[in-house]
Amino acid sequence: MSSSPPSRKSRMASASNVMYTNAVYWPNHKVYNGDTPGALNYGCINRVYYAFANVTADGGVFLSDEWADAKAPCDGVKGALGSLMHLKQRYPHLQVVLSIGGGGSTQTFPVVASNTILRDNFARSARGLVEASGLDGIDIVWEYPSTPEQGADFLALLAAIRIHLPEDRYLLTAALPAAKPLLQNIDMRRSAEYLDVVNLIAYDFFGPWTPRSGHHAQLYAMNKDEPSGSAGVQYLMASGVPGKKILLGIPLFGRSFLHVNGPGHKNRGAGGEDGSFEYNTLPRRGIKEQVDKRACAAQCVGGDGGFITYDNPETVKMKATFCKQKGLGGLYYWSAPSDAKDSKRSLITAGFRTLHSS
Repeated sequence: MSSSPPSRKSRMASASNVMYTNAVYWPNHKVYNGDTPGALNYGCINRVYYAFANVTADGGVFLSDEWADAKAPCDGVKGALGSLMHLKQRYPHLQVVLSIGGGGSTQTFPVVASNTILRDNFARSARGLVEASGLDGIDIVWEYPSTPEQGADFLALLAAIRIHLPEDRYLLTAALPAAKPLLQNIDMRRSAEYLDVVNLIAYDFFGPWTPRSGHHAQLYAMNKDEPSGSAGVQYLMASGVPGKKILLGIPLFGRSFLHVNGPGHKNRGAGGEDGSFEYNTLPRRGIKEQVDKRACAAQCVGGDGGFITYDNPETVKMKATFCKQKGLGGLYYWSAPSDAKDSKRSLITAGFRTLHSS
């Protein structure tokens, strides 16, 4: 095994001294909207998850868009991943982690994770890509291990990855939903022994697929049978995951429900693109923003989106305070290019400032 570049080891050490993590996902397709990683404020961000790399049926891990990742003109260099590598040199505290999977890998992960040889292929392939690109580690986004067998395979995959990406040199994280029925398929205590962080997907609780409207990123549920961010955190910690290994997910988008004025109504369709609006377009023009402090959720009602549920700076401050009270590792945001440019409206800025306020 080749010796690790000292720069990576020192970066990992300096990053571990940061009290809280404020991380963002950066999807490569955003390049086609004219977005670039260089537009972000790295005074408020200490980790970027670059999404997504693909996993193939034989366990190979590949960048998913050669143009966006390595060729498109981006911040004066080639490709969005190229830009992030340059930004790492400028900001020594910044970690860049490759997110593997997403919705496109739903069918592939169960196949790869269930086979010893394919798990090893995956781990070797991921190691090669990480080393070639100078990345700090990988993030597993398998949506989602949905049976006890798949949960056991998920654990076996993590174990195989750690053989090739040892924990003293590389980050290994995983995005998992804040939904007890899915989380109970996985031995979270043992998974946490391999993982540096669980990125808890504490949003998408409600959407076009649910029979009723609801606050899609609520920290607290009004009905005990509803999912919530706090319930997801409580389940992970009760299952043996240390709080410091949990990042609470913040959506930089809202979910729309037409022809209703709040949560708890029959779903009658959705506005926006695939039922959502980017945060930097909220509240809709001329519509008043309101905050439900009990649920810890923002909303606007009226116009082309009907009832839109989302986070705003006030709710993110509440969530960051919750993180500090529970001893969590920090926050992450999906996805960075949708944040407001104005620092007073920026959720990434609001989270960072609250996490690091005394």
